[in-house]
Parts: sequence; structure tokens; C-alpha cells
Amino acid sequence: MSHHLPVGQDRKRARPQGARSEEGARMLWFWILLRIVLSPILYLGWWPRNRGMRNVPKRGPALMVSNHLSFADHFFGPLPLMRPIYFIGKGEYFTGRGIKGLISKGFFTGVGVVPVDRTGGDAAEAALQTGLRILGEGKLLGIYPEGTRAPDERLYRGKTGVARLALKSRVPVIPMAMINTFALMPPGRPYPRLGVRPGVRFGEPMDFSRYYGQEDDHDVLREITDEIMRTIRELSGQEYVDRYAAEVKAEMSGKEVRPEEDDGGLADRG
Repeated sequence: MSHHLPVGQDRKRARPQGARSEEGARMLWFWILLRIVLSPILYLGWWPRNRGMRNVPKRGPALMVSNHLSFADHFFGPLPLMRPIYFIGKGEYFTGRGIKGLISKGFFTGVGVVPVDRTGGDAAEAALQTGLRILGEGKLLGIYPEGTRAPDERLYRGKTGVARLALKSRVPVIPMAMINTFALMPPGRPYPRLGVRPGVRFGEPMDFSRYYGQEDDHDVLREITDEIMRTIRELSGQEYVDRYAAEVKAEMSGKEVRPEEDDGGLADRG
């Protein structure tokens, strides 16, 4: 397992400036679109209820840790912030062929999704490395600890990758809760409903400095993850289910969860 300095000390070891500039340019078109075009439409069409934006740092890296109810979370979560939120995404979002593949790659790049680089590591290690790089560039990194969209309006057990990333990076952890986005745009619905008011709530930064240096202790990682999920539940008011959402979704569809693809909940797997 490779060793990492805290993000604040490791910033110079991030990707070369040219790679960072290219990545930023690819996202710029969507950020401008969201600010100038979509933002007024989303506010006028749905009047989202947002609160706690002062808890998000105006500059520097932070982990934005959220529940995941709907595809609409990608739009309404970052909406009230004046900074983009980046996400780690599965590589399949970027490898499709033809026009559909180009559209998928362009969209997910635009909303700040960064593909996991699986070179030389398993899924969990690759996602961790990707997250450390994003934070090392001073960005906000969004994480859905459930690892996938919930199959209903409840909050499911978090995976411990978020805790390991928090201890490795030593950046602020900001809990956030998406509100009413499942009712707004449930699975299978191609566009959001009118008459539903979504929103996002940002909690106060969480301090895990008492656990620094214990990122390989599974009990510590589970305790941190459970504390994060409890805080999200307090913000969202959701019912909590002590099971992984991926397992429940697999049961509903008659499929099996493949453990070799487990990235610790760091990458959004849809």
C-alpha cells in the first residue's frame, strides 16, 4: 500500500499543471452553462430549499459527503455553491463508443466526474489515488458513501472508503444531505417532476484528527463511516437501513454484487 502525506503537504506531487489545466477546461463549459443558464431555470422551476452553505470552505480542498437519492443530485447538490464539486466515477462513463459514448463522456466530464484510473491497482486503491489527486489540487471532492443511488428514499449503510480517504488526506469533511430528490426524479424517470421542491443541506465540518495515522484499522474506519452516516441522517431526516444499497438493488434485480468491483464507495456507480 502506498504512503501519502496529508493533502496540504502533498499538493506539489499532484498531476502536472498541463493535465490539471486540460481537465479544468473540459469542465468549464458545463460550469458556465450551470451558472448562466441552468441555475436560473432550476431556481425558478423548483425553488430549491438550501441551507448551510457557509459551512463549505470558499477555497482549498474538502470532502463533500452526501446521501445519493437521484440522478438530480448532480445538479441540485452543487447548485447553491460558487465552486464546482468533482466526483469520482466508474470508467464505463468515459469508454462508450459512437455518438452515445461521446455524449456520455462529454456530460460526465462536464458535471465534474473524474474517471478512476485502474492502472496498477485494484478498484479501492485506484479510487483512493484518484481522490487524493483531486484533493491535492485544492478542489472539492464529492463522495456518496452508499456507493450507488438508493433504491428508495431511505439511507443505507456507508462503505468505509470515505473514512480512509478522510484520514489519508486530512482535509475538512463536510456532510451534506439531498432533500426530496428521489420524489423529484426517481429511477427511470427521464426528467424531474414539477411541484416537488428539492434542496440540499450542508452540515458543519467534521473533525477526525483523533484518528489520524489509523487509516488501516478497519474498526476505526467503520466507526468514522458510521458517524458520517449518522450526521447525514440527522440532516436529511431519512430512515436508516443497516445494509448496503448495492445488495438491496441486486436482490431486487436478481443479480449478484461482484466484490472485485468494490471501490470502497468512493466512485459513483449509478
